[in-house]
Amino acid sequence: MDVFDTIIIGAGSAGCVLAGQLSADKSRQILLLEAGGKDTSPWVHIPIGYGKTFFHPDLNWQYETEPEPALDGRKGYWPRGKVVGGSGAINAMIYARGLPHDFDDWQDAGAAGWNADTVTAAYDAMETHIAVDGTETSPETGSKTSSKSGSKTSSKISMGPMTVQDVSDQTHPVSRYFFDAANELNYPCHNNYNHPPYEGAITYRINTKNGRRNASSRAFLKPALRRSNLTLRVKAQVDRIHFEENRAVAVSYIWRGKRHMVRAKTDIILSAGSIASPAILQRSGIGDGHLLNQHGITPVVDNPNVGAHMQDHLGINYYFKANQPTLNNVLHSWPGRIKLALQYALTRRGPMALSVNQCGGYFRSNADMKRPDQQIYFNPVTYTTTPAGTRTIINTDPFPGFIIGFSPTRPTSRGQIQIADADPTSKPRIMPNSLATNQDCQMVVDGAKLCRAFANTDSMKRLIDAPFHADVSQMSDDMMLDDFRKRSGTVFHPVGTCRMGADAKTAVVDHTMRVFGVDGLRVVDASVFPNITSANTNAPTMMLAWRVAQQMMENRS
Repeated sequence: MDVFDTIIIGAGSAGCVLAGQLSADKSRQILLLEAGGKDTSPWVHIPIGYGKTFFHPDLNWQYETEPEPALDGRKGYWPRGKVVGGSGAINAMIYARGLPHDFDDWQDAGAAGWNADTVTAAYDAMETHIAVDGTETSPETGSKTSSKSGSKTSSKISMGPMTVQDVSDQTHPVSRYFFDAANELNYPCHNNYNHPPYEGAITYRINTKNGRRNASSRAFLKPALRRSNLTLRVKAQVDRIHFEENRAVAVSYIWRGKRHMVRAKTDIILSAGSIASPAILQRSGIGDGHLLNQHGITPVVDNPNVGAHMQDHLGINYYFKANQPTLNNVLHSWPGRIKLALQYALTRRGPMALSVNQCGGYFRSNADMKRPDQQIYFNPVTYTTTPAGTRTIINTDPFPGFIIGFSPTRPTSRGQIQIADADPTSKPRIMPNSLATNQDCQMVVDGAKLCRAFANTDSMKRLIDAPFHADVSQMSDDMMLDDFRKRSGTVFHPVGTCRMGADAKTAVVDHTMRVFGVDGLRVVDASVFPNITSANTNAPTMMLAWRVAQQMMENRS
């Protein structure tokens, strides 16, 4: 049986950070197990390739939820990364730290030490910011270096592996109508919603470098794989974690058609994500005792919080035909695509180097709100998605168009993940329990009204030819909610299924990510979030892993 000091399960956004950081200690032999394959597909690395990975069976687990009563009985499609880099390898790359109160709320929920000040310090150490002129800036020191020459202006510069790029000079010209509309509605417009004043209209910053996606696999794992003390095994499907006297000591997994067992001297870290991590715990005997007994699994720790407390952002788009060219005009035609491909090949710039989500920000739907309650998206493109399994592509519409969409920032509904059986190849049951509270329903109506307000500005009317699919300007409150039930979907931010907290009465792990009731086992990924952050969850997931790795290194020294 192979023996390692540390076994990390999952080479996703968190697992790649952990492997990269922990392997810097050359005395620590590390095994990284990933159920998906290598990130060799060009669609992973080309930013606009997001549209190609959305339904790709080799890169995407293609999960479906159980039917959702509050969403017109529909099953939701939940893409998750089936590749080194995890969901961070197939997402839209919006880099959103989250708002300060998100993390103060973590601490208030029992996650001691995880407040706005501590996570800001972690972000500052982890990131390098790239300005429109290619200048690299350390958020910690403000010192600068040229990305082209590499010459530093300060010997004290601190540059992290995660690059966060300002692409405001590359956004489509119609974006100006969104900013004009925000001004008309008396919302601020500023440069970076990861720093004060946070709220208002912005161009989204994305984690790219030299025109390529800079997922955690590229930023953290790839350089670390040169180290002899780090081993990566892909297409290794973990079955369960094994215990001796309540200590996690080994992992069984299926690799190359055979079942293998590997032992850990020091610790096992579960970083398989908000869906797979609770499922692996449940198969390993940690979870609701009734569920485990139902599937013939002997409980090691009876903790009903495993798989519970799931939160997610739901969103909806409103579609408009434009009276001016948008990205549709070039993306829908082969000559246009060839032109963009040549631009990208020669310069690593242009639409192929960007996210489909170009502008947006945090907004209060009305001035009485204490905090921003909505995230807005403005995309200079419209597209039709097809159901999983029927066509593996997102097609742009054959006319100029754009999208205004929203998702409520802090939903209060809670869902759960449960294994369907003890088979590691079976997909777990996903039960989001969307719109289960009156508060969430009201936030939906408030978000729709905010989008309507944007669409009704004189600024936006100068761009709009006509709405299509659904005209939000003609909807009553009840119609807005009914439309949301019929058309909304996840924006792919599930968290909380192994939540962090003060004790096992309400949580699965403590503030150091150790699993309650056993030794030698941690969970480090988005599943431990006590509360969902106000926007995209990829950056907080990487920050969490970065900070945990730093703490583990300090405690080992």
